[in-house]
Amino acid sequence: MSFTDIDARHMARALELARRGLFTTDPNPRVGSVIVKDGNVVGEGFHARAGEPHAEIHALRATGEQARGATVYLTLEPCCHHGKTPPCSDALIAAGVGRVIAAMQDPNPRVAGKGFAALNAAGIGTASGLMQAEAEALNPGFSQRMKTGRPYVRVKLAASLDGRTAVANGESKWITGEAARADVQRLRARSSAILTGVGTVLADDPSLNVRAFDIGRQPLRVVVDSKLRTPPQAKMLSLPGSTLLVTAANDAARAEKLLATGAEILQLGMDGRVDLNALLAALASREVNEVLVEAGATLSGAFLEAGLVDELVLYYAPTLLGDKGRGMFRLDGIAKMTDRVALEIKDIRAIGQDWRVIARPAKS
Repeated sequence: MSFTDIDARHMARALELARRGLFTTDPNPRVGSVIVKDGNVVGEGFHARAGEPHAEIHALRATGEQARGATVYLTLEPCCHHGKTPPCSDALIAAGVGRVIAAMQDPNPRVAGKGFAALNAAGIGTASGLMQAEAEALNPGFSQRMKTGRPYVRVKLAASLDGRTAVANGESKWITGEAARADVQRLRARSSAILTGVGTVLADDPSLNVRAFDIGRQPLRVVVDSKLRTPPQAKMLSLPGSTLLVTAANDAARAEKLLATGAEILQLGMDGRVDLNALLAALASREVNEVLVEAGATLSGAFLEAGLVDELVLYYAPTLLGDKGRGMFRLDGIAKMTDRVALEIKDIRAIGQDWRVIARPAKS
């Protein structure tokens, strides 16, 4: 089906509405809806929080009786199953809408075309694919979790212009400026989980929380701690939200002390190391969509070497730390130029006085 410029304008608005739920819908997808009758927008809505009405329900409530015969623009195929809320396909049918245009099919196997089929069976015309790339970019974690069984992984690092994350003794506060740190808060706010290694916990005692926004939740804090060395007095263990310690150790005494803080311990060991593939599968089973890795060179490099990085977010400060400073990635497998990790640059822009580079590992 071909779409008009008017269709594109209404879908662009639906995507704009969906972005309002960027920080708050987790683990649900971000979805927006616009309802048009006789060329006029008569209702709008977006999904705000899991367990609350979906985008099309908000839009239908705003529209009222004018929904009959109207065209509904949705960034995602309407659901057709009972979850925490009733099926949206039923609500659209009951409202008597005339047509539904969605940006993309729902990747959830429980839906995946069944929402469209229910509407078609009720005599409601459907179409999809309008601004699909933009809709998929809005929900990379949800889509990937549904399709592959693992979350979307972003690795964030801040470095000097010569690629050093700290001076030789480990001091790193602050390489980048206030604007870049605020940008990281936005990355944290959209993430389901923030992941680091025990080395970072021991060196920096980080909070790994969202402080700049009130999003009604804290992302799950995940610490890769193969030997269970996280101290019970670690700052993050006393903060609101949950902390998951992932280990390869079987140390009952240490585990007991850490469990007393409220932390959860998950043993996923392989040859004395945490199995990162198993870890991501375990997080997906907990409905984790997007993981933000904020770790040192060893763990960041391990994710990259394992082929588990979907996106790199690199902040470069206009400063130099020299060749004795700490590097960004430990990549033991690179012995010659043909072993290098090729990247595709997706975006470069100034963030305050710093530069942010968004890249993805190049597909072979």
